[in-house]
Amino acid sequence: MKDISILGCGWLGLPLAKRLLKTGYNVNGTTTTPDKLSALKSFNITPYLLDITADEFPVEFLNSETLIILITSKDISAFKRLIQHIETSSVKHVIYISSTSVYSNCNSVVTEEHPTNDSPLVSIENLFRNSSKFKTTIIRFGGLFGYKRQPGNFIRSHNTIPNPEGYVNLIHQDDCVEILSLFIEKNIQGEIFNACADSHPKRADYYTKEMAKVGRMHPILDKNSSNEYKIISPEKLITYLNFKFKYGDLMAF
Repeated sequence: MKDISILGCGWLGLPLAKRLLKTGYNVNGTTTTPDKLSALKSFNITPYLLDITADEFPVEFLNSETLIILITSKDISAFKRLIQHIETSSVKHVIYISSTSVYSNCNSVVTEEHPTNDSPLVSIENLFRNSSKFKTTIIRFGGLFGYKRQPGNFIRSHNTIPNPEGYVNLIHQDDCVEILSLFIEKNIQGEIFNACADSHPKRADYYTKEMAKVGRMHPILDKNSSNEYKIISPEKLITYLNFKFKYGDLMAF
């Protein structure tokens, strides 16, 4: 069996861990909540309590060749310390989950070659990319949805849809798990990928439909919005993986 480490066994990390266990991996997984350690263990995940902002670090967690980072922290100092631990471990490949928020709105299609903004997330990406001790794959996910995370609840402020003439860039949990599994299986290293569904309906159409699903009828379209947008292209990912999205047509379900 191969060993793999997942930093952050939450909404996405836990289903990914379950998938990898089924395909023959031993999985080390972390949580920041002591009460969740027993739950991870019940799934045959070797559990570790780990907050990267804390001084204590369970180095045994990094006893694997591949590390997947699925936490939302933007603490640059904490990531510098984490990288120091990784560089002295057996980890040879890091998959860092980033976000398409690194791209500013430009009212056009955005590929991996597009300039990124000046943000903590970009700085953290660069910390991983600049290490010579391991290879890093960066996956920039669009907005995450699926199961209990329903897009109809994403719009909160006064039931008003901002930027209604803009476009959505979303990806379902099932597609995220499949993409990560394929990257591990194919051992793709040292690349950056955008990952979101390959359809981009208008925000007005999509969120009106999704809000109705959760009983929030007749949303207001903010006609005073600037309607700035970006359309994230997943074509590089589709080509590398020969990938077909399970939830590619966001208006179809």
